[in-house]
Amino acid sequence: MLDHVFISVSDIDRSIAFYTTALAPLGITQRVDYDGKYGPPGHPDLKGFGVDGRIVFWLRKGVVEGRSAHVGFVASSNATVDAAYDAAIAAGATDNGAPGARLYYDPRYYAANVFDPDGYSLEFVYKSWQHAA
Repeated sequence: MLDHVFISVSDIDRSIAFYTTALAPLGITQRVDYDGKYGPPGHPDLKGFGVDGRIVFWLRKGVVEGRSAHVGFVASSNATVDAAYDAAIAAGATDNGAPGARLYYDPRYYAANVFDPDGYSLEFVYKSWQHAA
């Protein structure tokens, strides 16, 4: 299980706006700004996103490696996958796989894929077997 992920973005304000919109349907609505001067020498400023007091997804200004990263976000239902995909597209994402079953993984694996404004691969995914019935 992951605790947190950092990605570098080319335009921090654009990325904050994008992720604020794209992650909201998933319930990821908490935002934190961390001033790097409070960390060890060279620590970057960070813009974090999370839920229930857990900030797990962080942005930092820097060199973009584009499609070198893939991040999958848990959705609570197929409808939530659809909503996150729609929100991401409306916020400027590029389609990389419309919402639907990913039969090549499992018939119960429902996901949507986009590229964020810097070209990072994002997936919104609902795996029914990982949720209480």
